[in-house]
Amino acid sequence: MARATKRRSHGRRSPWAAAALIGVGLLITGGAYAGASAAVAATSEPATVTTALTAEDGEKLFQANCATCHGLDLEGTADGPSLYGVGELAVHFQVSTGRMPLQAQAPQAPQKPVQFTEEQIEAMGAYVQEVAPGPSYPDEEVLDGGGDVAEGGELFRINCAMCHNVAGAGGALTEGKYAPALHTTTPLNMYAAMVTGPQNMPVFNDMTLTTEEKRDIVSYLLFLQENESAGGFSLGSLGPVSEGLFIWIFGIGSLIAITVWITAKSN
Repeated sequence: MARATKRRSHGRRSPWAAAALIGVGLLITGGAYAGASAAVAATSEPATVTTALTAEDGEKLFQANCATCHGLDLEGTADGPSLYGVGELAVHFQVSTGRMPLQAQAPQAPQKPVQFTEEQIEAMGAYVQEVAPGPSYPDEEVLDGGGDVAEGGELFRINCAMCHNVAGAGGALTEGKYAPALHTTTPLNMYAAMVTGPQNMPVFNDMTLTTEEKRDIVSYLLFLQENESAGGFSLGSLGPVSEGLFIWIFGIGSLIAITVWITAKSN
């Protein structure tokens, strides 16, 4: 009996095969398009985008955030002083430290988180400088910390230490006012404070302190920021008050504790 020849069975194509082929085709096509787009973008020159704000932008920011107290034309109101003659340097000091805009009337405007970017602050300063010129930014050399540190320390002790403490730790004044600590103050704001005299601080013009002497003081303060207390624990750098309190509590307290322990042992 002749053996029957089996015919090779052909499997049915999966219904997902077409979808898989379409997916692979789309991936290949998309990858090729993305590669070509990247190559074209790499060979073309990038567009120049200008984001610098102008004095006109600063005017809009000023009117939206400052004019309520200082007036639309910087003339001042019952709630805020005139800004004629303060210049962009004073604007930078007050706004970059968060003192302005002021949240509430108080003996002194406290530092708080800054509400504007550096570009916005410079734009507002440019607007104020354009309308009512005043002190402007110094040369970079004045803020580089390359002055005479020893001379700066002497000048600081003569002119500033009675309020800010010899170590720049700050201190209390009268009627709820205070001189802030200078441990985190930027060189520009150190210079701005001397030139513009914010809060209760006097103005140190060039007849009182020359530009070179201001540079020396900035260099001394930067030296204090970069060097830890050589004597060990600074105890807040508040002088003999905190040091005496430490000795009374821990020094004499330790002696009393040792005396009591020796007496108890002998008994």
